[in-house]
Amino acid sequence: KEKVMKLFDLKTVSFAFASIAVLALVGCGQQASDQGTTQVAADSHEGHDHAEGEGHAEDDGHAQGGWWCNEHGVPEEDCSLCSTTAAAKFKEKGDWCDEHNRAESQCFQCDPSRAEKFAKLYEAKFGEKPPQPSE
Repeated sequence: KEKVMKLFDLKTVSFAFASIAVLALVGCGQQASDQGTTQVAADSHEGHDHAEGEGHAEDDGHAQGGWWCNEHGVPEEDCSLCSTTAAAKFKEKGDWCDEHNRAESQCFQCDPSRAEKFAKLYEAKFGEKPPQPSE
């Protein structure tokens, strides 16, 4: 009887409760993170004439898991033409080209040499030159 009673002492019950609470909090944190990713994905195709999944992930034999926007030659999450969230951040900072309706720092039409910065990011990550932007 004493062994059974020791299983249910205050320390054991407290430890079990604390463990369950930690697991619940960790699980909730992952769910919130997934929701944030969904929001970025929802923003990423507004104003485009291609379907979800087309034109980004594996065009031209460059498989990079959607990290790179093949259409515009910049990382997908920073693409001011694909992501309304990114565009708002660039506008807020005053980094905007009104003539071409994109971030000034990503406006390769005004200054083609700006593309070099982004190409170097791609090369550092994948060890090869990025695909040429299609737009």
